[in-house]
Amino acid sequence: MSEIVHVGMADYKLCRSPQKISTLGLGSCLGVVLYDRTIKICGMAHVMMPDSSRLTKNSNRMKFADTCLQDMLNDLLRAGAQQSRMIAKIAGGARMFIHKSNTDFLNIGKQNVEAVRKVLGDWNIPIIAEDVGSNYGRTIEFDTVTGELFIKSVGVGDSVI
Repeated sequence: MSEIVHVGMADYKLCRSPQKISTLGLGSCLGVVLYDRTIKICGMAHVMMPDSSRLTKNSNRMKFADTCLQDMLNDLLRAGAQQSRMIAKIAGGARMFIHKSNTDFLNIGKQNVEAVRKVLGDWNIPIIAEDVGSNYGRTIEFDTVTGELFIKSVGVGDSVI
């Protein structure tokens, strides 16, 4: 049985084959996996907010898609990964609360997904699989051996992408 590395909210961690990596409680938060299939190293981030420029008095760079993913990418590159070999898988980004106005201003989940798509697009890292949106939470686990992302959703069922 391989070791499972746990990623907390507003954090990221790296792991190598044969380890697995997991994060719990993705509602509007987004789980992002960057994976170099050649050397089987990955990083998983649990981001809460789309853009660090929206809050000026916050010292936790790991809360935000832009700064968290940049730090995680830098660590992956230092560990031997190559950006040109990386792929991404994402899950979460749900709309957990419906507001009467039904605008996207309060839909943090959708904003997180859009921010991550933009960052990864700018870096030419393809998102090869995703399970995002809707109105339910998720727990994810990534297997560095197989490259599979396991998704558990209460009341919805489990899936693999």
